Amino acid sequence: MKFQLKSLAIVLAATFAFTSCSKDDEEITGEGSLKLEFDNVYKDADLAFNTAYVNSNGETVKISKVKYIVSNIVLTKEDGSTYTVPKSQSYFIIDEATEASTLLTLPNIPAGNYTKVKFGIGVDQAQFNLGAAGQGDFLAQAQAAGMMWSWSAGYKFVALEGTFTSSTVPTETTFMLHTGQTGTDYNYAEVTLNLPENALIRTNITPQIHMMADVSQLPDGTNKINFSEGAMVMGGAKLALVTANIANMFEVHHVHND
Repeated sequence: MKFQLKSLAIVLAATFAFTSCSKDDEEITGEGSLKLEFDNVYKDADLAFNTAYVNSNGETVKISKVKYIVSNIVLTKEDGSTYTVPKSQSYFIIDEATEASTLLTLPNIPAGNYTKVKFGIGVDQAQFNLGAAGQGDFLAQAQAAGMMWSWSAGYKFVALEGTFTSSTVPTETTFMLHTGQTGTDYNYAEVTLNLPENALIRTNITPQIHMMADVSQLPDGTNKINFSEGAMVMGGAKLALVTANIANMFEVHHVHND
């Protein structure tokens, strides 16, 4: 009996070792796709247009437009190597009013276990410097979406609009917060996020990275923008403060690997 138990233990140990080794030695080849979901929220609440929210300045804001450009997506594997989405496929407009725009599908990505995602908010200066002819189809998309001031003035990187009231501005008043190139300040931002679990891109698995984008951070993050002091935030020193707030606007909520 002891011999039988000992033999069974040896068989089970060998089976476990073989299974573990096989799992560790999984050959990951080919290409797959990845989905990036941008879920816009206001602090802890799901973002809803024309709903009253109170910011830290005591202003009551109602949002009617949220748009921003996502660009230059770079993915990092667990071994530290990176994959950069080709520029021709790496410019998107996230529009809260168009649900389909908030879910991006990135094809032809080398299979692997990915641990980080990096992206820009806006159009990088090198791309803009290629001139109107160098923008491909994205220029027309940005124009149609109202994400251009003009070609000479450049792209709007972020467009946040709505109304507000406060103790000093009791009548509902329109506010507009637009970022982009102003004078010598380009105001392009980059965001790098660690994934809480690896995104397992395979030929038969398309992971979905679910990101929360807290739009309250734009005027009400580390740097506070008081609409009562100026409701049209489209230039000057305030845009650099808004751009700095973007670093804390995004977080990964979870990753689907199915």
